[in-house]
Amino acid sequence: MEYTYTPLAEKLRPQNLTDVVGQEHLTAKDGILTLIAKLKPTSLILWGPPGTGKTTIARILKDSWSGNESGNDIEIDFIELSAVTAGVKDIRAVVERAQQNRRLAIQTVLFVDEVHRFNKSQQDAFLPHIESGDLILIGATTENPSFEVNNALLSRTRVIILYVLTQEDTEKLIRKAAKATSSSILPKAVKLLAKLSGGDGRSAISAIELASQ
Repeated sequence: MEYTYTPLAEKLRPQNLTDVVGQEHLTAKDGILTLIAKLKPTSLILWGPPGTGKTTIARILKDSWSGNESGNDIEIDFIELSAVTAGVKDIRAVVERAQQNRRLAIQTVLFVDEVHRFNKSQQDAFLPHIESGDLILIGATTENPSFEVNNALLSRTRVIILYVLTQEDTEKLIRKAAKATSSSILPKAVKLLAKLSGGDGRSAISAIELASQ
């Protein structure tokens, strides 16, 4: 039987905005992401430190846009790319797929991790397809988009700022990870690990997973 490994951070990934730890300024009842989740799909740039929930939020929004909560009766094709490994060929393939989807009344949502790694010409390649509605772009970046993302692309997206997780938020994730792995961890160890994680939730969860093994 083939063994498939799923990281603990992936297993614990929230399925809705109310379960997201941290980012209450975005996920509260009157938060901007809560409002966006109820609207039609819109292009976004998610800017924040590593391990603060950018990928999670992108996936939750995709589900919300196609679900009953938004009132949208649409089918969404969600595509994920990493700008670290993707190139022009990958962008062209996504654009062709998006154009085919549109003819079938399917909305294409492209999530690009580390979008700042794309050069100017690669970023420009998205512009006409965002304008035409073929493509909804959600870009994630750890760098200031004002300096790393083209102005033309910024003008067609909304920038959402995520903050580093607080000590309390990180401790909450650590306790959740410990419970999921049936691990016992002392309160002082929780505090120390949260401090060492530097507000990176994924790093904190991975540490618990490693310790449990």
